[in-house]
Amino acid sequence: MAQDRQKNYADNRRKDLQFEVGDWVFLKLSPWKGVVRFGRRGKLSPRYIGPYEIVERVGPVAYRLALPSDLSRLHDVFHVSMLRKYISDPSHVLEEQPIELQEDLTYVEQPVQILDWMMQVLRSREIPLVKVLWRSHNVEEATWEPEDQMREQYPYLFE
Repeated sequence: MAQDRQKNYADNRRKDLQFEVGDWVFLKLSPWKGVVRFGRRGKLSPRYIGPYEIVERVGPVAYRLALPSDLSRLHDVFHVSMLRKYISDPSHVLEEQPIELQEDLTYVEQPVQILDWMMQVLRSREIPLVKVLWRSHNVEEATWEPEDQMREQYPYLFE
């Protein structure tokens, strides 16, 4: 009786997933404690990676994925339970920002302008902060920096 009840619970939540060749899917990561999986670790590591294209249907519940070269050590056939459908959304596409690289493949962050001022109040002192917009970054990525350091390094911003 208990097995029937548990099977009923499981069947109510089960979704029969099927994908077509050419569909894009996310691949589920197996969280093993202390093991670095796919170059990511830690508490905020993603649950899914991808998207990857389905190349072939191997069996009734198995699919072959087109994996990139950095995942070439993995077997490329996965069970349907390890896959989630990727629904494309134009808002997910990020515009690439042009960055001027130096010969040693580094670049220097340059502030463009100061957007806002704020006074950080601590117990015994106050710290003046400025919100700085950096070159090759959006307004949402502006950072709060100490005003005295910014005046020292970039005095032209305060003229």
